[in-house]
Amino acid sequence: MSEQVSFGYEEVSPEEKTERVGAVFSSVARKYDVMNDAMSAGMHRLWKDRFVRRVKPRDGEAILDMAGGTGDIAFRMAERGASVTVSDINQDMLDVGIERAMERGIDGLVWSRQNAEELSFGDRFFDAYTIAFGIRNVTRIDQALAEAHRVLKHGGRFFCLEFSTTEWPGFKEAYDAYSHRLVPKLGSMIAGDADSYRYLIESIRRFPPMPEFEGMIRAAGFTRTKVEPILGGLVAIHSGWKI
Repeated sequence: MSEQVSFGYEEVSPEEKTERVGAVFSSVARKYDVMNDAMSAGMHRLWKDRFVRRVKPRDGEAILDMAGGTGDIAFRMAERGASVTVSDINQDMLDVGIERAMERGIDGLVWSRQNAEELSFGDRFFDAYTIAFGIRNVTRIDQALAEAHRVLKHGGRFFCLEFSTTEWPGFKEAYDAYSHRLVPKLGSMIAGDADSYRYLIESIRRFPPMPEFEGMIRAAGFTRTKVEPILGGLVAIHSGWKI
């Protein structure tokens, strides 16, 4: 049997997943940030602020923000003086980010279409690698982690912000009901696309639990790995170092 990977609750070929994920983000690109506000009641902004504080971008550092699409993380790091390369596999998402940067007068960012599993950058190129709400959409997560390790300098750091599974009793059940029943309806009303948001919720459910994903980060070669749960693990900040 040929290799199968998850696309939400479906099992598909790796090639089909890559194609279908691309279609999802092309569909939602223009309303992506509006939907993030609607789905999280604006809390995604606080999570991203916290994430960037953990990354501690410094003046002159070279940072790769993978799956950086609309620029939310990159803008925050650029404010702190870092030299940020924003990469995404989806050109529609990058186009939205470029427009947002122009509207805000943010210069100096590098925008580069990249597949997280096969980066075109040289070995030991970046001081830090960040990926926010993107790793679960990668077809082969282990290959993306290996590439992150490859392009980091010795002493470089990896940071990932991603949805996980909350361990708070009661809240988990309430969130499951909200996400499965209401998020697709919000997607239909705001973005005109219920199916894409149904997939995005299903992809959260299929993502490895926090300890398992931390193990994948270690398997890619990172040390001093750490997991910081937010809201009991609804969202988590994962980190590791290349030493």
